[in-house]
Amino acid sequence: MSNKKRDIDKETILALKDSIELLSGKWKFCILQNLRVHGTMRFKDLQEMAHRISPKVLSKELQELEGNLLITRTVNNTKPVTVSYALTAYAKDTEEVVNALIKFGLKHRDKIKAK
Repeated sequence: MSNKKRDIDKETILALKDSIELLSGKWKFCILQNLRVHGTMRFKDLQEMAHRISPKVLSKELQELEGNLLITRTVNNTKPVTVSYALTAYAKDTEEVVNALIKFGLKHRDKIKAK
């Protein structure tokens, strides 16, 4: 194997690893999809959409998505104070990945049902 081929493979693997780390977590794709479909959402609304997520886990996932520049967090000057979340322009780049996973998941469910 040539050095050039080895470097390309190494870069590909590192890029894949980075993507997986960025989006890892049971709920990140669900959060991104809910924000994509519904637009800006409050914490409580996100929690209701992802039925079995605890507030602690949701908070952690949201912090990681915000830290990775995929969502914005806005503290609203309301009484009581509310916090809302929205996708960033950068998060639009995840749409193809999310759609591909949805498509694969539906296909996989059909395969398992037919088994």
